[in-house]
Amino acid sequence: MKRLAFRMKLKPGQKSEYIKRHNEIWPEVKQLLKESGVSEYSIFLDEKENTLFAFQKVAREGGSQDLGKTIIIKKWWAFMADIMETNPDNSPVSTKLEEVFYME
Repeated sequence: MKRLAFRMKLKPGQKSEYIKRHNEIWPEVKQLLKESGVSEYSIFLDEKENTLFAFQKVAREGGSQDLGKTIIIKKWWAFMADIMETNPDNSPVSTKLEEVFYME
């Protein structure tokens, strides 16, 4: 099992809407993540910078950001595009983070 972390950017004033949408995450998205080996997926918000920090454990190669070729993730990204910084394909602008310390 590997651990992945990445940053994304939330548009100002969108905290409540982001939380609402993730509290109501589509069952198809959740199922795809689990089937793809993603578990313990957490997202934290730095309100001062509107930066989202995501962490997940992954049992297979890749992570949630590598599922963009699936129809359901393309739809999810389009659904989220109005409240996040996105690339031209609606994928979230994200920066992978290097793990430099881990304590079990």
